Amino acid sequence: MTILVTGATGNVGRQVVRELLGGGHRVRALTRDPARADFPREVEVTAGDLAVPDSLASALEGVTAVHLITFDARDGAPLRTGAQIARMAAKAGVRHVTMLWSGEPGPVEEAVAAEGLPWTTLQPQEFMSNALLWTESVRTEGVVREPFGSTRSAMIHEADIGAVAARTLTEDGHAGREYVMTGPEVLDMPRKLAVLGEALGREIRFVELTEEQARERMRRAGASQEAIDHVVGWYADPPKEAYTVTDTVERVLGRPARTFAQWARENADAFR
Repeated sequence: MTILVTGATGNVGRQVVRELLGGGHRVRALTRDPARADFPREVEVTAGDLAVPDSLASALEGVTAVHLITFDARDGAPLRTGAQIARMAAKAGVRHVTMLWSGEPGPVEEAVAAEGLPWTTLQPQEFMSNALLWTESVRTEGVVREPFGSTRSAMIHEADIGAVAARTLTEDGHAGREYVMTGPEVLDMPRKLAVLGEALGREIRFVELTEEQARERMRRAGASQEAIDHVVGWYADPPKEAYTVTDTVERVLGRPARTFAQWARENADAFR
């Protein structure tokens, strides 16, 4: 069967593609810019944009399962094209949809359920890969600037998200499930930087931003107001699920979730 991976060039999407390939599955990767996709030759790369449903017809041909992101990769806002995407997927004969949420249920999840497509929702909390936003300031200054330093979260490795997504796309028994996903430990900002610093062999200083400074930084980066409100609101007052460790990864994959220390060692060169 052919499995379509949307958001394929993102931190999670690449992991979904890698896991599916490793399992011997046929993978089609959707991207707005195929020339920059840089996938193994076994991956069928196709052009398309979830915000423009008319561009998806050929990508859905012959597809039996879809990994679907629920947000616009341009600005992080929830996709408003869920109804069209769901109708097209049903018409194409898709038999299962795994949805990577944007932080809260939205229009895409509602549309897929309303269309009657079998679905699984992946609800990872804070991604460990978010730490890659610190690479430049760590390399050049040895500092990280973020708001809400006391906020705690059970960060999850993007490879674990990808592995769970691949498993739900290729196994029975996951339809109708909402998988809240975390890593194995709860960390605040000072602890995150201590773990990262240990992997780098150097101390990393923390400078706490005000909420308005954080909002302005996101505006300059091109984030939508909706995305800014969601991200800042999450860090200011995270839901209980964000700092409550779950065993979802271990239950689905049969092994423990990866730690942030492991992620830091794997990605240390990006900060040097």
